[in-house]
Amino acid sequence: MTILGAVLTGGRSSRFGSNKAQALLGERSLAAHARALIAPHCADVVMIGGKGGVPDLPEPGLGPLGGIAGALDYAAEHGFRCVLTIGCDMPRLPDGLIEALLHREPSYCSDAPVLGLWPAALGAHLLAHLGLNGDRSVRGWARSVGAIPVSSPVPLANINTPADLETL
Repeated sequence: MTILGAVLTGGRSSRFGSNKAQALLGERSLAAHARALIAPHCADVVMIGGKGGVPDLPEPGLGPLGGIAGALDYAAEHGFRCVLTIGCDMPRLPDGLIEALLHREPSYCSDAPVLGLWPAALGAHLLAHLGLNGDRSVRGWARSVGAIPVSSPVPLANINTPADLETL
């Protein structure tokens, strides 16, 4: 397997009020749940952003694209062919969604575009995009590289507040 898993944990969590990645769902953090979802499909999984994680590129504060850029750079430096990214606030996914992404590259979940499979070779393109373009939309960048959108068969949980977490 030459896929690196990357859990994006560097968000500001401004609507959540505290570090969302470390919020607990049952006995585990949200980030740990996200990691467990992608780990079976990856040779290794790293945390991106946040304290102790692989740094966002070219700098923090650029949203999910900065995290994806950091993951692509890390993957290229460590010999991974692709990166499977997931947001830390995605503790549950429907059966088959990850597998559908893995059959196409690049690809992303049209319902939650931080969930995607990205060739590590796209790192330079993404850094150029971030440097030249004010558009920080994951969907916009994904379209620019010809990524294939994959729909989720059911609505995905959207955890932005503690109340959202309580509904799971």
